[in-house]
Amino acid sequence: MKPKPEPLDLFKVALFLDLDGTIAPIMPRPDDVEPEAARNGLLKALNDKLGGRLAVISGRSVSAVDRITEGAVASVAGAHGLERRTASGLCENTQAHAALDSVVAEFRALNRVLEGLIVEDKGVSVAVHYRHEPDHKTNIIGLATRMAETHGLRLQPGHEVIELRTPGPNKGDAIRAFMCEAPFIGHVPVFVGDDLTDEVGFEAVNSLGGFGVRVGAGASVAHYGLKDVPAVTAWLEESLLCLT
Repeated sequence: MKPKPEPLDLFKVALFLDLDGTIAPIMPRPDDVEPEAARNGLLKALNDKLGGRLAVISGRSVSAVDRITEGAVASVAGAHGLERRTASGLCENTQAHAALDSVVAEFRALNRVLEGLIVEDKGVSVAVHYRHEPDHKTNIIGLATRMAETHGLRLQPGHEVIELRTPGPNKGDAIRAFMCEAPFIGHVPVFVGDDLTDEVGFEAVNSLGGFGVRVGAGASVAHYGLKDVPAVTAWLEESLLCLT
């Protein structure tokens, strides 16, 4: 495990947070993650103390992030960067690849045979969760790989999930875009995430003079580490207390 980061200086940083596995627990199904008063209260307090320099950078759609956070954060990048809403409310969304409808239909057909498969249609991408079908992992990844090559889609692996996405911006690109805009510009970027898809975000903040925090075990370019979601919550609460 990488060393634990010191409490943040909320006057100096711009904070970017992944959602699932970082500030919300991984659940059996994506829809099982519900709004939580304590978590959303913490996000609101952080956003206030940071002067709006807080953004959620998630694999979920922007609308799904808004549902879970109850609109606590204005700046959101969804679908791993393919969707982005700025602090001023401007939405920048990549147009969905034309082949995605047929890809979703093929995986839904497979879902009728493998009932434990979870097919999450995000509009600009489709995530296929195989945690409940571990015996079929290799075949599912193989099918996704062939479909990505056939249709010109990007393949994105994650924790017990494989995603086919429209080519376009990733989480690192989204962070770089936020850092060129008010109120983020001129501050030190910090990104907290837990998955393979977050490595590009860690690379982005490293290149911009900030640092990443990896949640959980595993190799990472992040400078620091925290054990799990409760550890992230405790660290963020500690950062708030340092202002009092």
